[in-house]
Amino acid sequence: QVQLVESGGGLVQAGGSLRLSCTASGRSISTYRMGWFRQTPGKEREFVATVSWSGGTYRSDSAKERFAVSRDNAKNTMYLQMNMLKPEDSAVYYCAASERRGLSTLENEYDYWGQGTRVTVSS
Repeated sequence: QVQLVESGGGLVQAGGSLRLSCTASGRSISTYRMGWFRQTPGKEREFVATVSWSGGTYRSDSAKERFAVSRDNAKNTMYLQMNMLKPEDSAVYYCAASERRGLSTLENEYDYWGQGTRVTVSS
């Protein structure tokens, strides 16, 4: 069983940066697919970025050129570096993990979820 805890959210001005962290406990995630999703009121949970066991990454169109996803297996942690933040990036950001290989943009292809960390970007 894997437990995931997100941190690093907060209030920032448009154009600013934040780094979110997702720390896992219970099991090593060194061989896991990992991902970031976000959710705003009235909308479905939205894919943001994913990183595979081998280190490959894929990002949503909205995250391209502004966000970077990475992992540190020694710390059992995944990161989301967010730059040039926009008000439309405001959401609760969730960490997700799966024992399956490769990359995925689909919520139902992840098995473990954190509680979320809130990001608010002001104009």
